[in-house]
Formats: sequence, structure tokens, C-alpha cells
Amino acid sequence: MAVIVLGVSHHGAPLDVRERLAFSSREVLPALEQLRRHAGVREGVLLSTCNRTELYLVEGDAEAAGAGWELLSQRLGGDASQFGYVRRDRDAAAHLFRVASGIESMVVGEAQIHGQVRDAWEVSRAESGAVLNRLFQSALLTGGRVRSETRLGHGALSVSSAAVQLSKKIFGALAGRRAMVLGAGEMAELALASLQQEGVQAAIVANRTFERAQALAEQYGATAVHYDEAWVALADVDLLLCSTASSRPVVNVDRVRAAVERRGHRPLCILDIALPRDVEPEVGRLENVYLYDLDDLHAVVNASVERRKGELPAAEIVIAEEVETFWSWVAGLSAVPVLMQLRQEMNRVRAQELDVAMRRLGDLTPGQRAVVEQFAQSLTNKFLHEPSVRLRAAAANGRGLGVVDAARYLFALDERPAESASADGEAQPSNITRDENE
Repeated sequence: MAVIVLGVSHHGAPLDVRERLAFSSREVLPALEQLRRHAGVREGVLLSTCNRTELYLVEGDAEAAGAGWELLSQRLGGDASQFGYVRRDRDAAAHLFRVASGIESMVVGEAQIHGQVRDAWEVSRAESGAVLNRLFQSALLTGGRVRSETRLGHGALSVSSAAVQLSKKIFGALAGRRAMVLGAGEMAELALASLQQEGVQAAIVANRTFERAQALAEQYGATAVHYDEAWVALADVDLLLCSTASSRPVVNVDRVRAAVERRGHRPLCILDIALPRDVEPEVGRLENVYLYDLDDLHAVVNASVERRKGELPAAEIVIAEEVETFWSWVAGLSAVPVLMQLRQEMNRVRAQELDVAMRRLGDLTPGQRAVVEQFAQSLTNKFLHEPSVRLRAAAANGRGLGVVDAARYLFALDERPAESASADGEAQPSNITRDENE
């Protein structure tokens, strides 16, 4: 069994690549089902956010990683692996724990990624299993510990607030400006809060579901408009922030050009923090229109990150502790079927040698036969006791996988498949006691 993660992120993949590799929630299970059926993947979770797309897999055979890259490459229309990375076993666990803690985010320390990891796990539940369920539960616990035990997230920007800060390059202070937010999800809500803090005079919320826009607008003292009316209102705002869940651009050149013609010479700043993007790139070529997307946030983000670098060592200590805890549990899963197989093999040898001994001893009374059989069984149990205890102990202290591999080799267990008792069934964890809710 191997735990692997493969994927791309903002660290190595440009926006247009991340955009093509983004998965909607309804696409997740079909993709994971395809891997399970055709690539021998035992479990899978797909994490897709604005800055990363990652497959977390429990490998059933050596082709799983290749199949994962093939799936992503087909979606990209090119070799996705040239932009990505693969992590295995402990490194895979550490990577997810870093992601859930906000260390791998573009905006280091952001809180939103924790909920995105949880959502990805929930959406993928039908294709995950004992190992990935425990892995993601541990990741959420780790993220909670990092936030409560370090100051990594203190003062951290969100993607939305970083985008609002970026707009100051055009306007300086935002006090007295007018803004419109397109969308009504979590990112839109964070943007409205940030705009309010900056003293924006008036804000408009537009969304395909008007009731949602209305509820959000009331919460922040903004005005809700129907989606079709947003393009008329565009002529009167200074700032447009886009964060919808559309699979294709909703802000096109014609709509913006019509608004620009009615604006005179007033600049229009457009912040597109959606993935896939909400705004056609050509919009940025219009006169007096300043278009920024996710990849333009780096300058703002880097300044914010510098203030929190001192918290990274403390966060890494928490992550290392939780990786060892998780991997000790994984090692315990591996020890159980090996112990079963070792016992089966020893009992096979015992029965075989006992049969030979009984034939050599000739006629025995039932009582004598019982004594010999008891002796053979007792001797087998004594031989098995210490290896069983030590295998379990090794699993508990993090050396389980190495010791398990040595036991397989020393007793030639890989050459003798286990009998009808299912190691997979035995390897399932008992009730997980760690609370996934921080």
C-alpha cells in the first residue's frame, strides 16, 4: 500500500494551466471512479481550488500515479506532469497537512483553505476509504492546531482582501469609491468585508440567484441587483470584483466596452479572483481598464508573508508530530495482515509436521494424541508470541513498515498468499477517536 499525492499548484503552474485543470464538484466523483476502475486505485480524493488541483490516492498498483497524470493531461490537452509534483507516503501526508494549515497557499496562513480541504474530502467520500478518511481527518486536526498554537494565521490576508489591496495601485485610498461584487459565495463575502473596512462609499452585489445577493447585500449595507442589471450598473462603479462559479467567462469585451463608453475618462479596476476566470483577458486591453487576476496578487501577498515567516518553524513542528502519528497508524494497518499471514504459515507447518510425527509414533491413545497436539500448538504459539508483540510495538513507534517488510522477507510471506481471511477487512481501523471538528 502506498499513499501518494500528485498535482499542480500556483508554485509551478501558470493560471491558464490551473484554470484548465480545475474540477467542479460534480466532476470529482466520475474522475475518481475512472481511476479506481481502470488504474487499480483503492481510494481517492480530489482537491481543486483556485490555486491547486491535487489527486490523493491509495495506490493499488504501480500504475496509479501514471494514470493520475494521464487523467490530468487529457483534461489539460498536454503533459500536466511538467507543471506538477508527486509526493509519497510520509511526504504525501506532510504535504496535505501543510496545505490544510495554509503554508502552501498563495496567501500563507489564509483560513479559507481549511474549509476547502474539508469540502474536497466530503465531495470525494464515495471514493475515499479508511486510509484517506484518516488522512484528511488528521489534516483538518493539524490545520486547527497550527491556527491555535501558532500565529501563522494572525493578520493573514484572504485572496479577496489581497485583491482589494491590489486595487490601491490604481486609486490609492478606496474611501468614497463605488464597487460592485459579482458573485455571492465565500470569496465575495470576504471581499465585501474588506471593501467596507477600506471605506468604500457604496457597494453593489450581483448574482444569478438574486435572493442570495440580497441576503449578502443586507449583511454589509450594500445594494443587490439582478444579474442582468449588473452590466448597466458597471458604468457607475470604480471597482469590479468577480468571484462566480461559472465554468466560462461572464464578463466579456462587449459588456465592458459599453460601460467604458459611458464612463468618460474614469478608470475601471477589475479584480478577477475566480477560477476558471470570470473575465475575458481581452478586457484588459480596453482603454482605462485595469484587469488583475490571481497571478497578479504575488506582490501584495509577498509583503504579507514576510511578516509571518517567523511562525513557520513552529507550524512545521506541529505538522511533523501529526505526520508521525498518522504514519504509525498506517504502519499498524500493515502489521495486521502480516501477523495473520505469519500465523497461517506457522499453523500450516505445524499441521504438516504433526501429521508426520503422528505417523511415526504409530498407535496412540486419544489422550496421548491430545498431549502431542497440545504440545505442538503451544510451541507454535510461543514461537509467534514475541514476533507478534514486536511487530505491534514497531507499528506504534513509527518503525512498523520497515519491520513488516523484513518479516515478509524472512518468512517468505510474499511467496505464499494469505488464505481466505481478508487482510483488507482486518486492516480497517477501529472507531477513530480523534475529533475531526476543531
